[in-house]
Amino acid sequence: MVVWLSSAAYAEQGTATFYTPPYVPSSCNGYQNDGVLIAAASAPIFNNKAACGRSYRVTCTGATNQGVPQPCKGTSVVVKIVDLCPSPGCQATLDLSQEAFATIANPDAGKITIEYNQ
Repeated sequence: MVVWLSSAAYAEQGTATFYTPPYVPSSCNGYQNDGVLIAAASAPIFNNKAACGRSYRVTCTGATNQGVPQPCKGTSVVVKIVDLCPSPGCQATLDLSQEAFATIANPDAGKITIEYNQ
């Protein structure tokens, strides 16, 4: 229990969106198949590929719009960073794979608020 509380204390706040297949090529691994529990990171997290391969636990904390007022499913997902979510098109801290997003939230929400940590 103490370990969980400790890691929760260091959670960062942000937002998440999702993208759909195909998930290759990626900035980190080209045409390597990295599975479906993956994410693209915004430039500050991606840090010129320094985040490639890092795993993050992501938890939905709420809605960002009125379309789906209660999008969260009460679960977390661990994703591996495999790509860059480039500006100006990137609208979130983390752009999750469709499968990862659906694990933690209703995809109809489109964008959610999150807590995430390594």
